[in-house]
Amino acid sequence: MGTVRLAQYSGKYKEQLSRFHLPEQQLEFTSMPLEKIKNPHISNNTAHVLILENEDPVGYFALEDGEKLHKYSENDQARLLTSFSIDSGQQGKGLAKKGLRLLPAFVRDHLPGVDEVVLGVNKRNEAAIGLYLKTGFVDEGEIYVGPKGPQHVLHLRI
Repeated sequence: MGTVRLAQYSGKYKEQLSRFHLPEQQLEFTSMPLEKIKNPHISNNTAHVLILENEDPVGYFALEDGEKLHKYSENDQARLLTSFSIDSGQQGKGLAKKGLRLLPAFVRDHLPGVDEVVLGVNKRNEAAIGLYLKTGFVDEGEIYVGPKGPQHVLHLRI
């Protein structure tokens, strides 16, 4: 396994991300990286974050603020983690866990003033729930009922 780090998205990764693939059953819970990056309906302050292995993008997630965040948290200093995914050819290698463990340092370095990351994870997505809990997120018993059913709201204090 190579070096894993987090980096903000830039156009130099566009070509590689255009080859990103997710199985159909995972698309129920997430979205493709370039679709999210190009989405005009998300905040301009959204941080688009890549999980890089040896400088190749193997994963993606967004850290959003604004209206969507406030469905999950009252904390104006929080960011909402959305659209987390690992390219299908890279799954099962521990890259998601490594990337999420780098999240607190990334937030401290790139998003000054942010003191928490929150997320909603569908109750049916047991693999994702386990991953988030193993990487420091805490389930404080909150449920958000979203368009695809009930979600656990998980918190990571920075």
